[in-house]
Amino acid sequence: MVPNSTLFVHHVLFYAPAGASAADQAQLLEGLQLLRGVPSIKLAHIGTPAATDRAVIDRSYTYSWLCFFASAADEQSYQQHPLHEEFRQRYARYWEKVVIYDAVGPAL
Repeated sequence: MVPNSTLFVHHVLFYAPAGASAADQAQLLEGLQLLRGVPSIKLAHIGTPAATDRAVIDRSYTYSWLCFFASAADEQSYQQHPLHEEFRQRYARYWEKVVIYDAVGPAL
């Protein structure tokens, strides 16, 4: 990416249902790994809550999906990509809540 270009950041927090099994959580992880194949993604990260403990930290989610795009158009391409559609249809049963944070700003 070109320094000081506008970057589009898409951050999704997935919350598994209470009582979800380890196998269910593994299925959700499998689906997130599938999404890495969308070509418009410049960088992707799949994470779980860190062991930090401060009052302002939300550790109640199951997985964090963070990806970077060179532009809003590239993120829109991701939204419409067949792998993203497959992910929503095939893996939605493994979460009960999703929170999405989209942001734009200069790449540093």
